[in-house]
Amino acid sequence: MTLRAALWSSGFRPFFLLGATYGPLAVGLWMLAPLPPLWHGHEMVYGFAVAIVCGVLLTALPSWTGAAELRGAPLAALAVLWLLGRAAMFWSEAMPRTVVALLDCALLPALCMLLAPVLGSGRKRLFLWTLPPLLALAAGNVLFHVALARGSAENAAWAIRLGVHALAFLFSLYGGLLAPAFTRIYLRARGEPAAAIHVPLEYATAGAMVLFAAADLAFAGPGWMAGAALLALAVQGMRALRWRGWRTAGEPLLWTLHLGFLWFLAMFALRALAEVTPVVPQDAWTHAFTLGALGLVMTGLMTRVVLRHTGRPLVVAPAMRAAYWLVFAAALLRLAYSVLGLGDWLLRASALAWSGAFVIYVALYGSTLVRPSLPRTSAALP
Repeated sequence: MTLRAALWSSGFRPFFLLGATYGPLAVGLWMLAPLPPLWHGHEMVYGFAVAIVCGVLLTALPSWTGAAELRGAPLAALAVLWLLGRAAMFWSEAMPRTVVALLDCALLPALCMLLAPVLGSGRKRLFLWTLPPLLALAAGNVLFHVALARGSAENAAWAIRLGVHALAFLFSLYGGLLAPAFTRIYLRARGEPAAAIHVPLEYATAGAMVLFAAADLAFAGPGWMAGAALLALAVQGMRALRWRGWRTAGEPLLWTLHLGFLWFLAMFALRALAEVTPVVPQDAWTHAFTLGALGLVMTGLMTRVVLRHTGRPLVVAPAMRAAYWLVFAAALLRLAYSVLGLGDWLLRASALAWSGAFVIYVALYGSTLVRPSLPRTSAALP
């Protein structure tokens, strides 16, 4: 298999490479270049995060549902749509708004159309729950461009927040499947008890996430918003306790997932606190999620996927372990910047730490993503 053929042999390859490269680039441009307002928020949600989501879904769903994996020209076409969207957003001031919107909004509907048959014909109809948040992401992106066309920065910011909630639902759904599944294998291999997924609790979790999003997006009053956040915190906390994640401290491919879920819990706590005290800013929860929860789970899962699906041993390089802690530090620094207001140096330090983590990932695994896989082993996942 040639290098070009290898790149288009699985969804994680082009999209992990594109996303992990673009994330630090977008942060650097935001810090240094005179870009339009809201560009950073849009690109981190609908650019960077969507690329990683594409890579995960296009790789995991075929394996779980028994469908054929997307390869070759269709996969390349999706990657081209993503690239066209990023180019359109970067040169948005020099292009007609309609053209920018069409180019930027094309990827997610195409992804949904490609995934719908896979989900509908799969062995587990549970994965049909993937489509609503993907459609919400697509709708949020359209609404973002509509708001800009109408000159409403407030509505454009709301559309970005809709995208954040859609990502949070996907995080809860897939993180809540992957983290306990991998943890059960790890614990049972060591003769320790491990809880199976409790379906009623999963439905309660999904309902709590929808209520949390609805309250926030509808600008609910302080009492309702705090109540929705605390309900989500309680349900997600009970769910996470069943996984016994503290028993995985020796395995970085697992503790990154569980540490990411701790940031996820912190997200709900911060959203509730923001309603009762001015000390916690209204946007603190979004950074706890995007930098802490999403950042740690992304880097951990991206490492696992690239190693497992290319036939490499599931051994994390020391530099990648350092990258995980850079993500953790970035979230702490960003939270300190929001809450303590100690100066812009904290914001720059957070951006540098987060970007550094993804630079390390590309340096370690970028060449692996474009090279043919080694023979797969049957070794158990840690």
